Amino acid sequence: MIENCENAISNRYDFVMLYDVENGNPNGDPDAGNMPRIDPETGHGIVTDVCIKRKIRNFVDSFANSRTGCEIYVKQDKVLNQQDARGVDHVKDIADRADKSRNFRDFMCRTFFDIRTFGAVMTTAAKDKTLTNVAGQVRGPVQIAFGKSINPIVPQEITITRVAITTEEKSSKASTEMGRKHIVPYGLYRQEGYISANLARTVTGFSDEDLQLLWEAITHMFEGDRSAARGKMALRELIVFKHGNDLGSSPAHKLFERVNISLREGVVSPRAYSDYTISINEANLPEGITIERKYSDSL
Repeated sequence: MIENCENAISNRYDFVMLYDVENGNPNGDPDAGNMPRIDPETGHGIVTDVCIKRKIRNFVDSFANSRTGCEIYVKQDKVLNQQDARGVDHVKDIADRADKSRNFRDFMCRTFFDIRTFGAVMTTAAKDKTLTNVAGQVRGPVQIAFGKSINPIVPQEITITRVAITTEEKSSKASTEMGRKHIVPYGLYRQEGYISANLARTVTGFSDEDLQLLWEAITHMFEGDRSAARGKMALRELIVFKHGNDLGSSPAHKLFERVNISLREGVVSPRAYSDYTISINEANLPEGITIERKYSDSL
């Protein structure tokens, strides 16, 4: 068990994020020419968990990295082997193999917010024969599922031109170059997440302070991640179900079913958040469950 585990959260949480994109690509697929990810059977758009975790990491790295324990393990221009080496060096003088492994894991969890939150597979540590396998892999308490658009999306391929030619050879033949970018005219996406108090207590030490930083990061994750390719993206709802204990008072899917999104009457092709109605069924909640709209454009 990690040191200072008494600071870990004591309640389970489940949450729903609603966010939309206008004239942008929320999550390109590198296997499909960076087109927006899409379910080929239904036409619904898809956003991976990794995409959202990246935005959360970027926010924490930009606005909270000066706080103790809020460094980011998985970040641009950082070699993971070098990150792992910091932990290995921290425990180099510990002789007992089990103690060494446990102290390595505790050091990495204390140091890096994203390990404490999402977990990590630390390859250097996994290859270190003086550490047990437990040290190389940490299961985090916060897990995020794939997101899916509420309605089918119709990606568009936009042709663009530029006057700056990339090579001298091309400049002798043309004064402009053609390019393409992919956009979704409009899409409202729903993505769900889970927070385990048990894993926070027994593995990473994810605390109430970490939880508040997570909510802050989700609320502002699009504001610090602007680009022309992503168009206008905005969080519309962050709905949190808090359980009365660490195990939970209700299956997550039953709580998620209480969040209903529907098109307003007469709307066929949604082009704005106002084309939807968002409702939460708060009747007959299971004992111990409370609902909080951490962020809402509907209120």
